[in-house]
Amino acid sequence: MVTINLAYTAPINPAGASPTLTPAQVWAGLQRKVRAAHEFVPLISACSVLAESSEKGGNHTVTRKVVFKSQPEKPVREECVHYAPCRVDFRQEDGSTISNVVSRDGQGELMMTYVFEWRHPGVEEGSEEGEKLREGHWKTAKMAVEGSINTIRRLVKDGEIQ
Repeated sequence: MVTINLAYTAPINPAGASPTLTPAQVWAGLQRKVRAAHEFVPLISACSVLAESSEKGGNHTVTRKVVFKSQPEKPVREECVHYAPCRVDFRQEDGSTISNVVSRDGQGELMMTYVFEWRHPGVEEGSEEGEKLREGHWKTAKMAVEGSINTIRRLVKDGEIQ
């Protein structure tokens, strides 16, 4: 089995970006992403909430089903755990996890990092297929982080996030 671990980070408010996003707006965007993943990730065609619960300490969990365009016949069930105001963990049934993290760099600038642990049970470690998957996941990681930031910025511009 191949497990691909990687992370990608991008600045939330690079030079020239407008409007400048606040931490509260970014958090609101991540909460929306849990419920409407298709607005943020072009690889997803549908997203539906199956259940919700809140735990002691304030963590909120949303169980959802997402449909990837590449495999519409295999919807993926995820538990999305909110750790306000800086992280959402997406846990899939196969053990794969994705964390969306909002942080600050050494100069205090807002950053967004996605940390991925993709599990591929049918793929051998060191195989050509595993390397192709790794390359594809790097592209997906970059697209996911930058696409999420751009979507949040658009939603703020459109007045859908205050």
